[in-house]
Amino acid sequence: MTVTWNIQLFAGLSDRFGSPAIQLELPHDELTVARLKQTLAELYPAHAALIAISFMARNQAYAADGQLLHAADELALLPPVSGGEDTGPAAGTSSAQEDRYRVTSDPLSVEAVTALVIVPDNGATLTFTGTTREWTQGQRTVRLEYEAYVPMAVKTLEQIGEEIEARWPGTKCAIWHRTGVVDIAEVSVVIAVSSPHRDACYEASRYAIERLKQIVPIWKREIWEDGSEWKGSQLGPWNPIAQGR
Repeated sequence: MTVTWNIQLFAGLSDRFGSPAIQLELPHDELTVARLKQTLAELYPAHAALIAISFMARNQAYAADGQLLHAADELALLPPVSGGEDTGPAAGTSSAQEDRYRVTSDPLSVEAVTALVIVPDNGATLTFTGTTREWTQGQRTVRLEYEAYVPMAVKTLEQIGEEIEARWPGTKCAIWHRTGVVDIAEVSVVIAVSSPHRDACYEASRYAIERLKQIVPIWKREIWEDGSEWKGSQLGPWNPIAQGR
């Protein structure tokens, strides 16, 4: 007797497997993350290297190698993020919280995101805007395409906001990120931060940008005139379960 395991795939993994998901028929209904990844690598040896550096998500949260998985869980194998459709409010999330953390295919408004963090008690507000640049190391980019594991991306954006508010009391954060095609000079991400004082505002803004690159399941494909490539973590080995610095 076998049990069906369903595993969602994204970005470079989806391209490699030629499908947004794979199904496995396995003799066990419980496996550790490490064992499931090993099984995948044995079944798909051509993709073993990418599987090894990818992380498993269980029920929209990153899972460590020793964590036990069940076949009935919502599972996804996530390649290194690039960090970057509308989504309805996540369960247990207020509409105000949903407004501050959004992943959408619609164009982003810098003014709208900034307005979400301006409050009477905070005297400093800083907005970071990420746009598509045309030239990178001598290579011309035609456009970028972003893909996201949307419900988990929203949750991890909220997590960043919670970390910031715990580390810098009184600081407010809002992050919106695009999916789909983002052309040259268009906005792909807006991060707005407000704090009682400017020093905390600068520190929190930088923290938000770096943490987004570390943990948010959003992937970027660079499209050139003669090809394309998914861009993974460029900050060293990818470890989204590590604590923010």
